[in-house]
Amino acid sequence: MTTPDPAKPRDTPLRGVHDRLGASMTDFAGWLMPLRYHSETAEHRAVRTAAGLFDLSHMGEISVRGPGAAAALDYALVGELSAVPPGRARYTMICAADGGILDDLIVYRLAAEEFLVVANAANTGVVLAALTERAAGHDAGVTDQTDGYALIAIQGPAAAGILGPLASVRLDGVRYYASQPATVAGRDILLARTGYTGEDGFELFTGPADAEHVWSALAAAGAGAGLVPAGLAARDTLRLEAGMPLYGNELGPDITPFDAGLGRVVKLGKAGDFVGRDALAAAAAAAPRRVLVGLLGGTRRVPRHGYPVLWDGQRCGEVTSGAPSPTLGVPIAMAYLEPAAARAAETAADGLAVDVRGRAEPARLTPLPFYHRTSSRT
Repeated sequence: MTTPDPAKPRDTPLRGVHDRLGASMTDFAGWLMPLRYHSETAEHRAVRTAAGLFDLSHMGEISVRGPGAAAALDYALVGELSAVPPGRARYTMICAADGGILDDLIVYRLAAEEFLVVANAANTGVVLAALTERAAGHDAGVTDQTDGYALIAIQGPAAAGILGPLASVRLDGVRYYASQPATVAGRDILLARTGYTGEDGFELFTGPADAEHVWSALAAAGAGAGLVPAGLAARDTLRLEAGMPLYGNELGPDITPFDAGLGRVVKLGKAGDFVGRDALAAAAAAAPRRVLVGLLGGTRRVPRHGYPVLWDGQRCGEVTSGAPSPTLGVPIAMAYLEPAAARAAETAADGLAVDVRGRAEPARLTPLPFYHRTSSRT
């Protein structure tokens, strides 16, 4: 992998496309990424009603391959990757020995002895180093393949209809959290039915040189179906409505999967040891230290990351993510609360508030996610 200049954000292979579309660009995790093209609210609504096209080429891709690849990942990660059949994918996490989350990941099993680990951009180096260390002693090689991929996502209820005529495979045969080699617009890709928006959709791993061709073909095919390019701002409000955690907000090194309500990804019963097993077993058995909840704002003032949450005027937690919800029409937030306050707020009509710049704004608990699409894939 080429060592980037730390003083200059990296361009994705689609930088020229973003410039031609007039995107507002921002430095995100060391990459220059489109924040929005015109209106982030319009982009959000297009994904909910039609489709959006995203550049996700900042994500890290790490290959783990060899006869011992599955065993290496079983040891390195909290999930049981050896149980994932080729062609399927798994959401999982890599934790420290104390149970804290180093990153959340999607791992694609491409073949019996080959896996593709997709990491968050800011954590690619951390994940690469941890996997390399933890694979030692297993017959498996770990290599950073980030420079070998561009990643394009098409998300929304119209996504399959737009992508289908361009793809070499029948999309109704691609299950949720599955992947397979294909061609799109004549270019070789890895096609995955995954996403981060709460909608049905696909992620296309292309060669960097093919990215503009594939993007342009999708944009042309979706021009009459409501497809729009969408940036990081819309992606964030979409994932928030869908109750999906973001590393650095809901997840981090001081948070365990059980704190985040994601204990289901930890496979304590799998054969063999794995990093963090003892700490995570203790976390599973202990009373929760905090509870991740959804909040609906009672005024137009928006709870933001880091704002205190109050119960009867006393601090009881902190907002992890917050934004106006284009779909619900009210401010929404995720927050960690003390368990006693969360229990009390479940039945009380009032008493819960968020300190928004010095003023207590009323809020109420609501189940996560905030938004459910009308249909789902299995």
